[in-house]
Formats: sequence, structure tokens, C-alpha cells
Amino acid sequence: MTFQELGLSKELLQAVSNSGYTTPTPVQANAIPAILNGDDVLAGAQTGTGKTAGFTLPMLHLLQAKSGKTKHIRALVLTPTRELAAQIDESVQTYGKFLPIRSTVVFGGVGINPQIAKLKRGVDILVATPGRLLDLIGQGKVNLSQIEFFVLDEADRMLDMGFIHDIRKVLKLLPKKRQNLLFSATFSAEIKKLASGFLHNPTFIEVARNETAHQVTQVVYPVNKAQKRALLSKLISEGDWQQVLVFTKTKHGANRLTKQLETDGIGASAIHGNKSQTARTKALAGFKAGSIRVLVATDIAARGLDIDQLPHVVNYELPHVAEDYVHRIGRTGRAGNSGEAMSLVSIDEDKLLRGIERLIKKDIPKVTIEGFEATEKLSDLPKEKPQRGGRNGGQNRSQKPQGNNRRPQNSNRRSQGQGRRSSGNR
Repeated sequence: MTFQELGLSKELLQAVSNSGYTTPTPVQANAIPAILNGDDVLAGAQTGTGKTAGFTLPMLHLLQAKSGKTKHIRALVLTPTRELAAQIDESVQTYGKFLPIRSTVVFGGVGINPQIAKLKRGVDILVATPGRLLDLIGQGKVNLSQIEFFVLDEADRMLDMGFIHDIRKVLKLLPKKRQNLLFSATFSAEIKKLASGFLHNPTFIEVARNETAHQVTQVVYPVNKAQKRALLSKLISEGDWQQVLVFTKTKHGANRLTKQLETDGIGASAIHGNKSQTARTKALAGFKAGSIRVLVATDIAARGLDIDQLPHVVNYELPHVAEDYVHRIGRTGRAGNSGEAMSLVSIDEDKLLRGIERLIKKDIPKVTIEGFEATEKLSDLPKEKPQRGGRNGGQNRSQKPQGNNRRPQNSNRRSQGQGRRSSGNR
């Protein structure tokens, strides 16, 4: 399938072509026709699957069909983090550049007055984080009474971050007649309850949830906790890695590791919730430009980072939630590119590792580095060379759920294989 077959306008097809994409990802191939048909959508899609373009393109198409010089907000995209909000707004700008549609993004950590000034000039699409949106609503600067599209992105992360009450406040301010889209990497009971409260007979789309991309090489390095920093520096220096994203569990840990890497002569910067938006933007820009070799991040700060052809991701510490491992390594191996995901695992993380392997339904190869042998062995330590990780055997399904439990039926809409390049990094 090509984008031309999805029914998008010539202006959108031109923008997609200019971006270098020809073949839609599975989530795009399923979501775009459903959204163009006017359906509500409940989509299970993790980072790196192209979900942003999957809702941005059809939303722009439908807004274009009824575009006019109006000052009211017609579409609201609600997202958990500043970085993800900025990425979505960038996608809207990229794909909508040939359309008379205005958009802006609002989030905390930066001055509110420039955002108010843009809203006064009028926008069709508003991308927002919950806190700043409610601040603007409280000041009377945002009116959601004429919203035609409501998109709730990364709903699982929204709930993890405690935004459920904010989401419900926003929902009460929206008109009853609107099109709703919900995207989530996981479907907990709370997510299902939230979805059933505002989605109307949605089309259900699921794309390889909790599976790691087949183009990502995964490996575990068993190592004593005290030697992790030295091993990381060795891997970066001897491998001549010029761009690597490293995950830590805490903000303090990210700051400490950044200072240690700089002591080792490796240019690094940290990105986490305690950093100002200006500092986070500067760090990310330096990382993308190549002036910073290592970006050390926490899970929340890294959600929504969109970095083309990122070659290396390192789990300096394993996440407490197994699904976050999938999100982390999904930062590499995007848009058809290959990538490496390495985890430095000490004995106290053995249970976390086993939980990750159960989730992804595969054993991750364990490789011992000479001079960094762990004094205590992990519970299962087969000596293997790094292998291509993750069998991409997930089903891509699109169908209407039956009844309240939203169980999927068989569908006659199936996604085909992808072409040379897709918009998976959008």
C-alpha cells in the first residue's frame, strides 16, 4: 500500500512526499481510513510505529475539507509530556504546510504570554499538555466548546503520571458531537474504563503491542553495579559511538551519570522533569546536532523524543515497569533503520530482566565483557553472541469491538508489509 491509496488530499500527499515517505506503517494503513470515515478510534500502538502521522494526516484532511477563517479551536490533541507535544506540533506543521490550517502548542515550563498571543490570533489545532491547558482555560484564554476532533495520545502514560482527573475535566468541556481518537501502548482496566466513557463504537486497531522491533539488536551485559559506569564509558569510547541515548531510573541518577561521563571525557547532557524546558530543548538540540554524544534521560522525559536514525540505546538501569523497556528501545530502529539496544544488568535487577523477557516473549542474549565479569550470575545466563532481537510476528488488526467489552472481531482489513521507508519516526 502507498499513501496515495489512503484517500488523502494532494496537498497532504505532497507534504508526505517532501518528507521522503512513500509507504504507510501498519498503524497508519489502518488508522487513516478509519479516521477519514469519521470513526472513533481506539488504537494500541507503541512509540516508533508512526502513530503521530496516523492521526495527524487524516485530521488535517478532514479539517481542510471544512476550512474557513474561524478563530475557534477545532481540534485538540492532549499529550502527557512537553517533548511529545512539541513533536506532534512539528508533525502538524510539516504535514500541514500546504494547507490554510493554523496550529500551536502549549505546555508548562515556558512563559504563558507568548502562547496566549498565538491563541488570540486564532488556531485550528491545539496541541497541549493537561496542566498548561487547564491554566489557560482557567484564565479564559481557551474555549473548547466547538472542538470537532479530540485526540488523547499516550493514554497509559497520562494515567501513570496522574493526569486522569485533568483528562476528565477537559472531557466535560468538550461538545458531545465530536470525533474521538485514543492511542495507548497498553490497555489496563483503567484505560478501558476511560475509553468506554467517551469513545463511541470505536474502530479497534492493534499493532504489535509489547513487541520489540525486529531491526533492533538486543543484548544484556551482566555486570556488577559498581562497574556499570566504567563499562558504559568503555563501550562508548571503544565503539566510537557518536550518538547514544542512556536511560536511568531517577533524575538524580541521570545528573550523576552525566557528570561521571564528562569526567571520562565523554560529552553528555541530562534530560528529565526537573530541567527547565529551555535546558531540555537545548540538550536535545545539541544531541541531534552531534555536539553532545550522550543524552542521559529518565523515562518520562524521553517519551516522545523523535530522533532520526538513533543508532544506540543503553539501559543503564532497567525500568520497574516491563513495558517501559519496549518504549525505551523503541527510540532506535525507527523508520526502517537498524539499531542496538544494550542493557547493563546487575544481580539486583534479575527479577526485572525476567519480567521483560516474559513480556517480549524471548530471551535476550547475555554477553560477558572481559574485565567486567559479574561476581554473581543472573538466573539464566546463556552465553550467546548478540543477535537480532524481537520477532516481528505481531498481528495488525483493525475492527469494531462488540459490546461493552470491546473484544475484536475478525477483520478483513490487514496491514501489508512495509516498503523501503515509512514515516515510523513521526
